[in-house]
Amino acid sequence: MSHKSFSTVTDPETRSELTALVQKWVEREVLPVASALEHADEYPEALVEQMKEMGLFGITVPEEYGGLGLDLLSYIAVIEELAAGWMSLSGVINTHHIAAGLLVAHGTDEQRSSLLPRMVTGEMRGCLSLSEPDAGSDTRNISCRAVRDGDEYVITGTKAWVTNGERAGLVALAARTEEGITCFMVEKDPGVAYGGIAVSKNIGKLGYRGLETVEMVYDAHRVPASAVLGGDEGVGKGLAAILSGLEVGRINIAARAVGVARAAFEASIKYAQQRHTFGQPIAAHQAIAHKLADMGTQLQAARLLTEHAARLRAETGRAEVEAGMAKLFASEAALDIATEAMRIHGGVGYTTDLPLERYFRDAPLMIIGEGTNEIQRTVIARGLLKRYAIEE
Repeated sequence: MSHKSFSTVTDPETRSELTALVQKWVEREVLPVASALEHADEYPEALVEQMKEMGLFGITVPEEYGGLGLDLLSYIAVIEELAAGWMSLSGVINTHHIAAGLLVAHGTDEQRSSLLPRMVTGEMRGCLSLSEPDAGSDTRNISCRAVRDGDEYVITGTKAWVTNGERAGLVALAARTEEGITCFMVEKDPGVAYGGIAVSKNIGKLGYRGLETVEMVYDAHRVPASAVLGGDEGVGKGLAAILSGLEVGRINIAARAVGVARAAFEASIKYAQQRHTFGQPIAAHQAIAHKLADMGTQLQAARLLTEHAARLRAETGRAEVEAGMAKLFASEAALDIATEAMRIHGGVGYTTDLPLERYFRDAPLMIIGEGTNEIQRTVIARGLLKRYAIEE
C-alpha cells in the first residue's frame, strides 16, 4: 500500500497566532455555554459552525486541497485549547482528522481530490469505525465483512463506539475481506439511516457529552470498489494504515488530557490563593502547596511528552512507543489532577456550579479511548524490548 508524505514544519509564529485565536474564541464563545450544553447533552451546532469558519476541520490537510497545511504540533496546540474549554469539542474534529490523514497518507489521487476539499470546509464530516461489540483492542476479532460482488463490495456487520457516526458523511471503516482487514472510505448522508447503514444505538456516557457515540449496523450495504482506501492496492492492507492513523489519535488524546489537566490545575491554583482558612490562603498550607507542586509537575511532563510524540511522528512518520507513552502518562495525569482539583476546592468542587465535576467525568475517557492504558503499556513494552533487544 503506497504512502504519500506531506510532512510540513509550521513557523512557530504562525502556530502561536492560531493557538491564540482559538484560545480567545474559547474564552469568548465556549466557556459561557459549555456547562449548559454538556449537562443537556446537546450538540454544539453554533460552535461547530464557528470551528468550520476558523478552518479547524483542515488544520493538517495540505493547502493544495484547501487545508491550512499546518504541522502536528499546531494541531495538538489547538486540541489543548479546545479541551481546556470543553473537551467534547476536540472530539468533534479528532476522528475527522484521522480519516483525513488516512486519505492524505494512503488514498489514491482521485480519493484525495474528491474527498479532502469537502472535508476541510466541514461540509463532509469524517469518522473512524474500527471497534465492534466483540472486537475492541483485539482487532483479530473483527467480524464486519465486505464481500466483493463485481464492481462493488457488500458490507455486513455491526460497529461500536463510533464518535460522530450519525453526523458523519464519510466513515473510515475497517472490514474483513478475503485478503484481510481492508479500510473502506464509506460515503453516506448524515442521519440515522442511509442505504444499508443504520444507527442502532446512541450510547449514553458519563462524560464526553454533547456529541454522539453510536453503534452502526451495516446490512448488506453496497459501496463501489473504488471506496477501498488506496484502491486495489489497499485491499487487505487496511489494518496497518488504521493503526498508524491511531498514533495520531493517541497523540490527540494526550493533548486533550493536557487541556483538561491544565483547566483543572489553573482553577485550583487560582482558588488556592483566593480561599482563606485559619487566617491565610489555603495555598499557604503545606498540604495544599504540595498538591499544587505535584499537579504542575505532572502537567508539564504530560505536555512535553505529547509535544515530543507529535514532533517525532511528524519527522519520521511513526511514533508508536512515544505516542503510547504520551497517551498513557497524560491521561493518568489528567485524572489525578482533576481528582486533586476537587479535593482542593472541597465541597464546592463537587457541585455543578463549577466545571470541576465535568473535568472529573471527562478525564476517564482518555484512559480508555484510542486503546486502553493497559494496551498502551503492552505496546510500549513491546516497542522498547524491540528497540533494546540484546543480540545473542
